[in-house]
Amino acid sequence: MTQFGFQLYSLRDVDDSLPAVLDRVGATPFAGVEFAGLDDADPAALATTLADADLSCAGMHVGLDAIEADPEGVAATARELGCRDVVVPWLDPEHFASVTAVEAAADRLTAAADALASHDIRVHYHNHDQEFVELDGRPALTHLIEAADGVGLELDVGWAGAAGQDPLAYLSAHADRISLVHLKDYDAASGETVTVGTGDLPLARTVDAVSEHGVEWLIYEAEDGADSYETLEHAAAVVDDHA
Repeated sequence: MTQFGFQLYSLRDVDDSLPAVLDRVGATPFAGVEFAGLDDADPAALATTLADADLSCAGMHVGLDAIEADPEGVAATARELGCRDVVVPWLDPEHFASVTAVEAAADRLTAAADALASHDIRVHYHNHDQEFVELDGRPALTHLIEAADGVGLELDVGWAGAAGQDPLAYLSAHADRISLVHLKDYDAASGETVTVGTGDLPLARTVDAVSEHGVEWLIYEAEDGADSYETLEHAAAVVDDHA
């Protein structure tokens, strides 16, 4: 059964501490959160806050350099938070400039996945729009998925749509590699992401599709409005309407 998660990057500019933000998310219908850094908070204390707020850890965004530098430390933090999934949130466009560059990035991701696999932690890659540049007639992201053995894809449907893809078709084509999906909307004409429910993403069909494909977490993320809890309120309303 697919659960709804909330990416904490969506509230990155709120003045409250991370534990206070977790408490606010816990008062909504979301079942879990995805971390985008811990703001120097103690992982053990955050684990207690998660439990008190009746939230699970849907994932952690961690830079590839950080995983490479200290996989044991990343694994220890993930274990403390009860997190099974670590997501590399970004690679610069230069990594998708050629098939050779993509294959080099895939090698690094595969090595990171191997380093965390012994800790029963899965590594995923989260796309933006630069990964959909065409290389040899196919999106660079497709080359990456094929070359990055043992690495999952956290498909951001908003960025996929903004890049000119049919996000649900891409989900269907690569569902065997996708257990996490970012719920984000897009305006196809401008090539930009927008607030969920205001763009071209077929929201109800998206919720149905992730469930049909056995996606574990559908994770709401907002690019804008990160300085206000109105973002969380809107996200909670989306969950209420589609859970």
